[in-house]
Parts: sequence; structure tokens; C-alpha cells
Amino acid sequence: MKTMKTYRKDLHQIPELSLKEHKTSTYIKNELTDLGYEPFSLLDTDVLVYIDAKSDETIAFRSDIDALPVTEETGIDYVSQHPGRMHACGHDGHMSMLLGLAQYLSDKQDQLKKNILLIFQPAEESIGGAKLLCDTGVLDKYHVNAIFGIHLYPEIEQGLLASKPNEFMAMASEVTITVHGKSAHGAMPHLGVDANLILSKLLMDFQTIQTRQVSPLEYSIITFGKIGGGSVRNAVSDHAFMEGTIRAFSIETFTLIKDKIRAICTQYETAYDCQIDVNITEGYLPVINHPDLYQRWLKATQDFTVHEFNKPLMIAEDFSFYQDQVPGVFFYVGTKNEELGFTHSLHHPKFNFDETVLDTGLSAYKAVLKEMGALNE
Repeated sequence: MKTMKTYRKDLHQIPELSLKEHKTSTYIKNELTDLGYEPFSLLDTDVLVYIDAKSDETIAFRSDIDALPVTEETGIDYVSQHPGRMHACGHDGHMSMLLGLAQYLSDKQDQLKKNILLIFQPAEESIGGAKLLCDTGVLDKYHVNAIFGIHLYPEIEQGLLASKPNEFMAMASEVTITVHGKSAHGAMPHLGVDANLILSKLLMDFQTIQTRQVSPLEYSIITFGKIGGGSVRNAVSDHAFMEGTIRAFSIETFTLIKDKIRAICTQYETAYDCQIDVNITEGYLPVINHPDLYQRWLKATQDFTVHEFNKPLMIAEDFSFYQDQVPGVFFYVGTKNEELGFTHSLHHPKFNFDETVLDTGLSAYKAVLKEMGALNE
């Protein structure tokens, strides 16, 4: 029987992008079948296992399975075999822990007091595969009343668990602003409509939304990290664009920011006789850890070292879509180990971790099962 370490090494070598995780899902299905399960899919590359304990209640555990368009630089002997693709966000570890849980439960099905749903979910890194699965009605069909998820996290020390109740991670949306002006020779700027100038003024005005129109007591971010425009140095630009992100914890604040961005752009169209396209994606919901379920998670993990954040984090996760339908708790397992050189951030080409953290995660899952009264031991 394979170990979680073996699962991790195997999966690390076959990273695949969102909704293209065919080798990955085949691997997971084969391993689950070898354990005696009957895995199934509701989408194309997801894998699910339902363990029926003849209960009215079901506890779900979720792992994401997709990788990133990153060229690996770890130098390990089980390096990615897919050029330009890497498990740089720890999803290989997440899958391994959930496979470890499946292995643990494989000979305990007659001891289960509650049903179990294992979810291997595609497309966390892009369009939000969690929403695609939720839209199938899977949580209702299998009577899920609680869901738990783990993410490896290199900002806290190896082996620590970390989370917080209520607001934990931000809702996030991608924003693209494109200004269409009118080109003219640089010596005759009055004949053109300078898209670069308009874009720069928009960038400054957008910052006042956060500082002057959103309450300082509300966590929010408006960041534009990519800007481009123009064709040559001596011509007025007829096009310019910027790409960024909006993040908040309150849907009301999030909506306010989006509405203000659109309103400012409309005003600029009138003032400068230009056209401005505003594309704001639907984005992810905020990760809100259910307060009562969180207290049960805290009790379950009392024998672990737990770091409780005092402020929410501005990173985002599509686990939020499950929590929008049922109570859920999302938590971190720390991977930071300066002695071993495991200090690189998520999405970094050198991100790596000591595989002993997989045991920590699996032990946390087992503790949750016990606290939730799901297993007779």
C-alpha cells in the first residue's frame, strides 16, 4: 500500500492546469479503486468518493488538484515532467493527505456513524472549480452538513495548524480597464485623445475609492499590477489598459468598489470623449469559517499547536463556494522550515515542503472525524 509520501512524489511529477487534470484524476481514481472504493465524477476531471454510513448527516473533505503555469526550479529528483507546469501551491500535498484519509477509512467503513464525501476538485487556480461542483447540487444530494479543507502554508512554521473564525480569506475579483482614445502625432496632441493620460488619471482616482469612499473599518484592496499602452514614443496613444484585483470581506463593500469604478469610468468617457471598457469578473466569495463549527475544529485540534490569526488574510480561495452552502472550516498546515530551506512562498518556482507535514494534516483530519462523532473507535 502506498504512503502519502509516494502519492506526493507521483502527483508532483504530473502537474496539470485547470480543467485539464486528466492524468491527475486518472491517478486518483486508480488509487481509490485499489483501496476498494467506487470513485465517480460530476464534471470532467473531478473525482469524488461517497462512503455511505446510512446516516442523515455527511461530512465532506476537499482537496484541490490543479497546478500552475510555473517552471519548476526546486532541483528535486521527482521534478515536474510537464515543462512549464508545477505544483507550486501545494495541491500535490493536499491530494496526498486526502488519499491518506481515504486509505485510513478503507477498512473502517463498518465503524462509521456518519457518511463521508471526499472531493478532489479541479480548477481552484482559475475559474473556481468549487462553484462548478456546487452548481451540480452535490452537497444537497449527499446531505453534506459540514465541510473541511486544508492548505499548506509557508508563512507559518512547519507542523503548526492555523486558521481563524468568521472572516478568514478575502473575496477576490479580477479587473481589466481598457481605454480607447484617438491617435495623433506627438507634435500635435490636440488632435488626439491620449489614452495613456486618461489611464493614469483613472489609476489615481481609483485609489480614492478605498481611502475616501470605503469605511476604514472595512478590509479592502484595490491593486493594479499590470499597465500598458501606446505604440511608439512620438505618438499620442489610442489605447491603454490596466489589470488588477479587488479584494474585500463584505459583499456590500465589494459591490460599492465595483460600482464606483464603473461610475468613474463613465464620467471620464464624457469628460475626455473616449470609450472605456470595464471588465470585472464574478470572482470568489470570501472564506468565512462557520463560528460554531470552528469551535468544534478548535476542540478537535487541541493536542496540536494552533496559531489563530487575529486578522483575516487578503488571499483568496474557492473553498468559499462550499461555505456559501454549508458550514465549513478551512485551515492551514505550516510548511516553513528555514533549516531545510523551505521558505519560498506559494506560487514560487522553488516552493517545496518537508513531507512530514502530510502526517500532520492527516492527523488533523482524523481528529476532526472523532470530534464530529463520525467514527466509532
